[in-house]
Amino acid sequence: MANQSSRYPILCASFNQDNSGFAISTKDGFKIIDSNTGRLCYDRAVGAFIIVEMLYSSSLLAIVGAGEQPSLSPRRLCLFNTTTGAPLREMTFLTSILAVRLNRKRLVVVLQEKTYIYDSNSLSMLDTIDTVPNLKGLCAFSPSLEGCFLALPASTAKGAVLVYNVMELQLHCEIDAHRSPLAAIALSSNGKYIATASEQGTIIRVHLVSEATKSYSFRRGTCPSTIFSLSFAPSLQLPDILVATSSSGSVHIFSLGFETNQRTKMSGSFLGSILPYSVNDALDPAHHHVLHNAVSAGVRSYAVARKVDKVADSSSSEIASCSGIIQARTCHSQSKN
Repeated sequence: MANQSSRYPILCASFNQDNSGFAISTKDGFKIIDSNTGRLCYDRAVGAFIIVEMLYSSSLLAIVGAGEQPSLSPRRLCLFNTTTGAPLREMTFLTSILAVRLNRKRLVVVLQEKTYIYDSNSLSMLDTIDTVPNLKGLCAFSPSLEGCFLALPASTAKGAVLVYNVMELQLHCEIDAHRSPLAAIALSSNGKYIATASEQGTIIRVHLVSEATKSYSFRRGTCPSTIFSLSFAPSLQLPDILVATSSSGSVHIFSLGFETNQRTKMSGSFLGSILPYSVNDALDPAHHHVLHNAVSAGVRSYAVARKVDKVADSSSSEIASCSGIIQARTCHSQSKN
């Protein structure tokens, strides 16, 4: 991917809702690829697109052009059918579309100062959210119908995030997560957790959405770095896994379930009784794994944990050991620190 991107710059890269497939776009068109096999599922060479969003593994795509052709305006959202190769519906907005998210019930369109909520089937507008200037189109979306939330920046001066219940069409909560403005947001697929990183990029915080309370604080590193992406692994009975990429070129993997066990053990010790959890996290890095030089430093990258399995571990009976498949994609844009 890195060698190809130097010849054919990747304009966007996105995984679908269950990470079973991903889309990439270059100046010539876009491709849909199966994450499990690497098989090319769909290829359309019609020009440059800045947004290609899939609806699971269905034939529906939400695509937005890069503006290099009059027919591919960044203000026009096209719902495209890959089976027929034809548009199903086009929607035009007053300003450029910065992000699109969807599930089987809702379609979310993010502009710089407004976010629109639509019914995915009828495409009738359900709500409009006025937001602070969101130049990067930062947002997070949990596709589960039982915990369907949308997260947006709530401030340009600090790292506050607004959490909106997309099914009930009402504000759920507002969380003050960081002192600096937000750089990345992620919601777990079931809507249980929200992860945030600020422009400093040293601390990643995870809050429990239902109670808007902080559950975890992870230290990525001591030097400032731009966090490009945050992503939760699919979680069933296994510990929740959070994956982060940054401008350093490393991929960071945090285990939420492991840290819970570590806190339980630490709280019974003398050291644990006098140190706050945030300090304990820094002292015990066992829940934090780093894949160094996973991608080129400074190149914008996205990573997901596509699959997590429990494996036997004779070293500890209290802590579940897991193996996972991490996939990363890079885009041509360089970070500016």
